[in-house]
Order: sequence, then C-alpha cells, then structure tokens
Amino acid sequence: MDLTPSLVVALPELFIAVTIMALLMLGVFQKTGTQDSAVDSLRLVSNLSVGAFILAGVLLWRLGGEHLIAFNGLFLSDPFAVFTKVLILIAGALGIIMSQDYLERHGVARFEFPILMMFAVLGMMLMVSANDMMSLYMGLEMQSLSLYVIAAIRREDQRSTEAGLKYFVLGALASGMLLYGMSLIYGFTGSTSFETIATVLAAGAGEGGPSLGIIFGIVFIIAGLAFKVSAVPFHMWTPDVYEGAPTPVTAFFAIAPKIAALALFIRVMVGPFAELVDQWQQIIIAISVLSMILGAFAAINQSNIKRLMAYSSIGHVGYALIGLAAGTEDGIRGILIYLGIYLFMNAGTFACILSMKRGDQMVEDISDLSGLSKTHPMMALALAIFMFSMAGIPPLAGFFGKLYVFMAAIESGLYILAVIGVVSSVVGAFYYLRIVKVMYFDTNEETLDKPLTKPLAAVIGLSGIIIVFFFLYPNPLIDGAAGAAAALFAG
Repeated sequence: MDLTPSLVVALPELFIAVTIMALLMLGVFQKTGTQDSAVDSLRLVSNLSVGAFILAGVLLWRLGGEHLIAFNGLFLSDPFAVFTKVLILIAGALGIIMSQDYLERHGVARFEFPILMMFAVLGMMLMVSANDMMSLYMGLEMQSLSLYVIAAIRREDQRSTEAGLKYFVLGALASGMLLYGMSLIYGFTGSTSFETIATVLAAGAGEGGPSLGIIFGIVFIIAGLAFKVSAVPFHMWTPDVYEGAPTPVTAFFAIAPKIAALALFIRVMVGPFAELVDQWQQIIIAISVLSMILGAFAAINQSNIKRLMAYSSIGHVGYALIGLAAGTEDGIRGILIYLGIYLFMNAGTFACILSMKRGDQMVEDISDLSGLSKTHPMMALALAIFMFSMAGIPPLAGFFGKLYVFMAAIESGLYILAVIGVVSSVVGAFYYLRIVKVMYFDTNEETLDKPLTKPLAAVIGLSGIIIVFFFLYPNPLIDGAAGAAAALFAG
C-alpha cells in the first residue's frame, strides 16, 4: 500500500505528533532541576507548542475543502473535520497561553503540562477525523488519558488529585459503555467502518427496520459520548472536576474537549446512523432538555464560580444538542456556529477567573467579585460582556449562537424543544446577571490584586472584541459552518 497520500492527508496530525516528541526531548535535556530553569523550560515549550498549533492550522488550511480518506478508510479529512480542528487548535493555544502564569506562580512549572495538552489536542483531532470505530476510540482515549493526568497535575493539592481520580474512574466507566455499544454494532453489522455500517443500515431500513441489538448499541454509544460532553444524566463528574482541577485545566476542559466531543457526536450520529434518525432523535431530545433544565436551575445557588461555570457548560451542551436533534444540515450548521462563539465566550470568562487573585492566592467565590467595577473597571466590563453573551442577550454573539439552533429546531417541527430552550435561557440569565450585579452594585473591602498579566489581558481583549463585534462581520464563521455542515451531509 502506498502511504504517501495517507501521510499527506494526516499531515497536521503527524506534524503535531513529531513536534510533541521533539519538545519532550527538548524539555528533558534543558531541565536542570532548579525552579528558574523549570520556569524557563515551561515558557520555551509553551511558546513552541502555541507556534506548532499555528503551523498545524496553516497545514489544515492547505488541505482545503477536499474530501480525502486515508489509512484504508480509518481516517477522513473533509471541510467538517477542518472546521472543527481549527476551533480545537485555537482552544488548545488559548489554553496553553492562559495556563503559563498560573503554573509559574503555584510552583507547577512542569514542561510536561503543555506537552500533555498537545497530546490531548492530537487525540481530539483524530476523533473528529475518525471514519471507523477503531480510530474513533483511539483518538478518544488519547484525549482522555491526557486529560486525566492534567486534572491531577498539582499532586500536592488534595482537590486536584481527587478531581483527576474522579474523572478517571467515571471516564473508564463511560469508555466501557462506549466499547460495549461498538461491539454490539460490530456484531450486528459485521463491520466497524462508518461507511459500511451506513450501507448495512440503509439496506436494512427497507426490511422492517433495525434489529433490537443495533438500537441497544446506539444507546450505549450515545451514553458514552454524552459523558464526554457532560450531558445529563452523565454529567455527574463535571462540577466536582471543574472545581477541583487547577483553574487553567478547568478552562481547557470547558472548551476544547467539549468542541471535539460534540463534533464526534455529530460525526457518529449523522454518519453511520443517519438512516436511523427516527430512533436516536428522541434520545438526543431527552438529553438536550435535561441538560438545559439542569444547567439553568442547578447553577442558581452556586457560590463557587468554577462550579457555576460547570453547570453553565452543561446547559450550553443542551442548547448545542438542539441542532443535532433537528437532524438537518441547518441544525449542524447551528451547532458549529454555536461552538465557534462558545469558544471565545468561555476563553474570555476563564481568563477573567484566572485573574481573580488576592495576595497571590486564587479566589473562586462569586462574592470575591464584589466592587470589581471600581477596582478593575475594564475587567468588570469584559466579564459583564461575556455574561450577557452567555445569557443570549442581543446584539452580542451568544444571541446568534442560540438563534441558529433554535431556528433549526423550529424548521424541523421541534417547537416544544425550542420553547424549552428559550425558557431555560431566561432562567439561566438570572445567574449570569447575578455576577454582573455583584461586580457593579456590591461592595467588598478586600479587593482583588491589581495587575493583570499580558497574556490574560490579550485573551480577554480578543475574546471581548469578537463577542461584541461579531454581528458586524459574522460571515467567516457562518460561511465556514455552512460549508462544513454541507460537506457532512454530502459525504
């Protein structure tokens, strides 16, 4: 078999894999054991990692919008994969940029941290290009194993190690459910290839519908994937892990794995199981409704801002799944637009949370934001913008993200689902606006530290500009999402 075409198709992933090995060797040989050298090593590896993500993005752009299959059908590159990979690379780069100062200040200056994040990003890129159950699982586990480690990166911190252990145990359970579902699909279709499964199911659709075994297999696969996106009722790990993990790790968890797992969700449901949309649509609707309701109501009484953001992410997954429940090209386009906006809303918000420190100690209570508008007016303004956007208030970008998925649901006749989404948004607006109220109307004698590091200020500024001015020039995201969705259905 000639590997040259396959190597070209997977060039961005291969480039990142080679870069990981090179940076690992660089970090090992540069590190001399002192704190200063560890910090220097972390900075060098982090900067090179961000540069590698940028170059990988350029390689993705060079692939263009072609539909390419490699490695005997295991790996697929199409506009959908390219679009979601670009979002993942941006999320990975922002995650590394936001983590650097935190790691240095808390004595966790380990060059392995950005390398583990690169491993996770590589796994995510393999996930969204999966064209077979085997390559799907390989990418998923590469991502998950890296995330288990970085959740517990602060080994001396009980909360961090507990978060890593919880995530690992529950993640292993979810992986088992996913594998069981895959084995059922393989047993009843005779293949792990997405294309072959789709052909078999399409042929069986005219012969009385799918067998009970295939339905059970789909249910277990949805359960495993629902855990990865932290959708209800498989969300139980999210609040504890978000609160216990170091804040930059929480920021990364809230963005990149969500985008990758939702993209994988779309790939699996709209690919091999497209003919069975009537069977899985009801499950997706139920998961979406439960996620929106829990995300709206469970966050109301939260006092820890990281736990609040955990429930917020559960709610946002529910909104995104509305587009998948629609099962149409417009629905998928709506999800992709939502994910692009969600990336910058959460990156900006967590950059603000990472700036919440007093006496070099991180603070996480919402009450610690009291009086922020007087001591840090620009940061308060930026955080208010992100909160308004998450609440879906026009003309901010968050409004358009929800608008597209709600419109897709209405066009598919899912009126009740759209109404539940709107009502959940109204309820969820309460806890977002509560943060704005605390910043602008409450007082606190203990103010947060003044300095805002340049990387965090840059992330906050960039995210704020994109969220505020999105409505003036939305075409790049909307057109890219439309092309990606069209390619998914054309394929």
